[in-house]
Amino acid sequence: MKHRGKSAVVTGAANGIGLACAVRLANEGASVILADVDVEKAEQEAQSLVEQGFKAAAIRCDVSSRADIVAAIELAESHGDDLHIMVNNAGYSLKKDVLEVDDEDMHRLFNVNLMGAFYGTQEAARRMVKQGAGSIVNMSSMQAALVIPDQLPYGVTKAGINQLTRVNAVALAPKGVRVNAVGPGTILTAASQRSVLQNDAARRSVLSRIPMARLGRTEEVAGVISFLASDDASYVTGQVIYIDGGRNCLNLTVPVSED
Repeated sequence: MKHRGKSAVVTGAANGIGLACAVRLANEGASVILADVDVEKAEQEAQSLVEQGFKAAAIRCDVSSRADIVAAIELAESHGDDLHIMVNNAGYSLKKDVLEVDDEDMHRLFNVNLMGAFYGTQEAARRMVKQGAGSIVNMSSMQAALVIPDQLPYGVTKAGINQLTRVNAVALAPKGVRVNAVGPGTILTAASQRSVLQNDAARRSVLSRIPMARLGRTEEVAGVISFLASDDASYVTGQVIYIDGGRNCLNLTVPVSED
């Protein structure tokens, strides 16, 4: 119960990694706001947590809107005295040839992935500075460091999130606010199954680049985020932790089991 008495906002919390984070934080005592554009699914998941005896609520939130971010934070504050944890998870990717990427593609991903993290970090920090404490965790990706040639807008926004995280960490450290990021590799979610894991050949290609020879689980990402949000990480700020089974440091491919 290391988050007992804390209030948290998790964006993109209706599914996947965001939902796993909300569940983990709630299980560890936090009052959690599940913020997502899919408000019906977010409400279902929040109600499920409430029925299990945890504190949770949902709100519709388009992270490309600063007003929506503010509304989610204010809802969290209405459930507790302060905002203690902000997880800027919401985002999405786009697979497209670099010569075909257009202005709309770039603006759309920048507005959601990068501006969403900017709004969430800034609005959370403004409140956390007043109370002299707080933890912000941004969702980066291994693609901030590695290149997948048909995912230009996604990679660029995630690289931007790394620098957004570091600059804010340094600027806010004297004010008691910590800012970190996590960079997942290939995590087993519905989204990854629709894209990079859509067939056996694709799955084998992904696995050949993962030294641990398996895909990550959403719960594993949530565990690292919970740590970064907790007092256990009280001396950790400005870091990007890659949760990728060793992929980020691999310079070759590894054999893949036929099983």
